[in-house]
Amino acid sequence: HEAPRRVKRAWVIPPISVSENHKRIPHLLVQIKSDKQQPGGVIYSIKGPGVDEEPLGIFSIDKFSGKVFLNAMLDREEHDRYRLRAFALDLGGVTLEDPTDLEIIVVDQNDNRPLFRQDVFTGHVVEGAEPGTCVMTVDATDADDPDTDNAALRYSILEQGAAGMFSINATTGEICTARPGLDRETMGVYNLTVQAADMSGDGLTTTAMAVIYLEDINDNPPEFTKEEFSMEVEEQAAGVDVGKVFVHDKDLAGSPSWLAKFTILEGDPEGAFAIRTDPHTNDGVLSVLKPLDHEVRDRFELTVSVQNERPLEPSAPGSPRALATVRVRVRDVNEAPAFRENPRRISVLEGTPPGTAITTYTASDPDTQQLQSLSYALLYDPAGWLQMDPRSGTVRTRRELLHPSAFLQGGWYIALVLARDDAEPPLSATGTLSIEILEVNDHAPQLQPPAGVLCGRPGRGGTLLLGATDDDRPPHGAPFHFQLSPQHPQLARNWSLARFNVTHAVLAVLAELPEGPYSLPLLLRDSGTPPREQQQLLNVSVCRCGRDGACLDGALAAASAGAGITLGALMIIVGSTVLLLVLAALGAARVRGRRRALRKGLLQRSRDDMRDNILNYDEQGGGEEDQDAYDINQLRHPELFSPRARPPLRRDAPLSSGTPMAPRKLPSSPSDIEEFINEGLEAADSDPSVPPYDTALIYDYEGSGSVASPLSSIVSSLTDEDQDYDYLSEWGPRFRRLADLYG
Repeated sequence: HEAPRRVKRAWVIPPISVSENHKRIPHLLVQIKSDKQQPGGVIYSIKGPGVDEEPLGIFSIDKFSGKVFLNAMLDREEHDRYRLRAFALDLGGVTLEDPTDLEIIVVDQNDNRPLFRQDVFTGHVVEGAEPGTCVMTVDATDADDPDTDNAALRYSILEQGAAGMFSINATTGEICTARPGLDRETMGVYNLTVQAADMSGDGLTTTAMAVIYLEDINDNPPEFTKEEFSMEVEEQAAGVDVGKVFVHDKDLAGSPSWLAKFTILEGDPEGAFAIRTDPHTNDGVLSVLKPLDHEVRDRFELTVSVQNERPLEPSAPGSPRALATVRVRVRDVNEAPAFRENPRRISVLEGTPPGTAITTYTASDPDTQQLQSLSYALLYDPAGWLQMDPRSGTVRTRRELLHPSAFLQGGWYIALVLARDDAEPPLSATGTLSIEILEVNDHAPQLQPPAGVLCGRPGRGGTLLLGATDDDRPPHGAPFHFQLSPQHPQLARNWSLARFNVTHAVLAVLAELPEGPYSLPLLLRDSGTPPREQQQLLNVSVCRCGRDGACLDGALAAASAGAGITLGALMIIVGSTVLLLVLAALGAARVRGRRRALRKGLLQRSRDDMRDNILNYDEQGGGEEDQDAYDINQLRHPELFSPRARPPLRRDAPLSSGTPMAPRKLPSSPSDIEEFINEGLEAADSDPSVPPYDTALIYDYEGSGSVASPLSSIVSSLTDEDQDYDYLSEWGPRFRRLADLYG
């Protein structure tokens, strides 16, 4: 068993203390030794932070003597201690001693001032706070060793004004109120200069600002700037501002302790005024809610109070100027006249004669203190029925008022009346005059129909339903009363009249009557007041009865032809009808004769071949060879040009009309050309595949040449000046232009 090795004291190195910021460089810190070899035979070295680790070059050692030197100034705030390792080797590099620790402690110096955490500290406290009310805390830091007095801080207030309203805790930095009497209205902001010092207040110092704001409380009531205010407003003005009442409040502008609230206490029992607060100026704005009338009341005296929206603090003193008197004068202006009764409703009997006074419609002028007169005029009188006195307002009829009329609405006639004063400028008012046109029973009922047919045998259909109409409106119309004329009592032996409903009655035969017409005088009466009645004739035709009680067909036709009409009138109607038919037949025959004469004259007067080509003059080309003409060969050889297919059916032609057979037989001699053309014309008129009869036939292409001479050669081929072309005017409207040129 080997005993533990003994370590020499000279090789065990205690901690070494060195002050930061040591300025004598290089500075010997310690010398290490090893007694394993003779002096000069040991090589020393050190390793660790400050030597071969960051920060480099701070420490060094003499490898032969073992002296350790400080080569740079130390900063405790960066490194408060260094731990190194020391080594001892012989000249051959063999370890003589085990590595030993070398600890270097940096001793603190008061080389750092305290630092506040912010340059400006802000705090708030209500005005009037009690002493000892803490507002805020300021704090600072010191980079020196906190275990020494180098970092022991003390706080103080260097400057806060003459009042000394705040104090600071030297150890904690808490700022509190020191005295009563904080008043925002006197001083709203306090600026304090605070200091922090180390070495328990005797070392290095630093300063900062502490700003303390006083929060407003409602300790100042609002006050009117004066006790009385005078204003003026026009009468009849509503919803307008009259004026302002001015107040002053020492509290913070814009806060609830500053905003004013106004109340009208007296002088406005009807609630004609209102007062509100101007949010920008805090003044009271008086306005009119209801129109004022100068003639009723020309001035008002209002008592107005003011207070804040936030209740006043109990400790705040009251204000003697919280009430004010507001005097408002109502200025007189011209007011428009007014119709007290609008609309005015009256009733007038229809048929009232012109010039009748029906009412007096006037207005009143509210301006009783002004000398003014009113004039009247009709502003709206659609039917022109009325006239009005411009001074008195009396309305008279201009013409007779009658039913029915397009200007009546449910029996009412509406007119507008204008009333105007003579002020400057004049004002006017409009009144509505509603006139009810009362119905007058001025029409007797009329029998409808005035004639009828019935079977002449009692109980076998011998009845006839009669009706009546009345131009009057209810209650002057139905129910109607039907009766046989009292002037002819003998009618009651053969006829009876019974009520069917309010507008109809039933006529019946009492005894069998022979066939023929009968005229019965009837008396019709309405239910008006007074009733109107009228005697009218009823033409009744009695027919021969059938088994079922109805008129036989022949009898009914004869009876119907004679019912309600005389024989002479019937003969006139029949004769007129026959005369019209004869005139129509003569006119048709005359037109047909003129058409045939025209066709015949066309062929007799025109003997040369100039009719063979009919030119289309709608297009004007560069010569006769440029004309699209109708080739006469199509008439001479229709089998070369006519399609064999059957033409389509023409819609405007009757179904029974025949279709000409093609090809037709050509004329054997030139004298037969007239018959040939007439046959072609008749075939064209009856052909369902061509346009209607009175439509001109237009050919798109009629050939580029012709063996016949064109119409343009009429003048060139005939040199006889005595040639007569008047017959062109007889050829119809299509040749009217040629007749004008050559006729």
